[in-house]
Amino acid sequence: MTLHILLHMEEFGGDPVTSEDLGAQMGVNPVFIRQTMAGLRDAGLLISVKGHGGGWSIAKSLKDISLLDVYKALGEPVLIQQHRTPLSPTCAIEHVVGRSLNEAFQDAEELIMKRFSNIRLNDLSSEFHLLHKKHKHSKQNGARARTKSS
Repeated sequence: MTLHILLHMEEFGGDPVTSEDLGAQMGVNPVFIRQTMAGLRDAGLLISVKGHGGGWSIAKSLKDISLLDVYKALGEPVLIQQHRTPLSPTCAIEHVVGRSLNEAFQDAEELIMKRFSNIRLNDLSSEFHLLHKKHKHSKQNGARARTKSS
């Protein structure tokens, strides 16, 4: 949801946008958006402007914000749940299985973090615009085809 919010904000062209406007556009309660934005502001990714004409703005260029930056701004939520505490701490099989799973989960999380650091929000924005343009173009061609066949 946070990435969705940030990319919607970019569509406002850098102008401040209110959480009410974003909430209405996305069909989400503005309170949830404000709670999300506060963490992003505290991490230096957003700026809040008070008063008439105020709202939220992205503090940096999208090319300077990685998915890892956003992940950290959100407090690094759990991505992969580690193996639980053994039900039988004296069971060697459970110990071996748990250790093996936790090592695999740790490796997977490190790979995800590396990938997050390489994905920039401008990459996502560019991909959105390409898909949007392609979708718009195919809709126009479909409408032309229907008009010709009428």
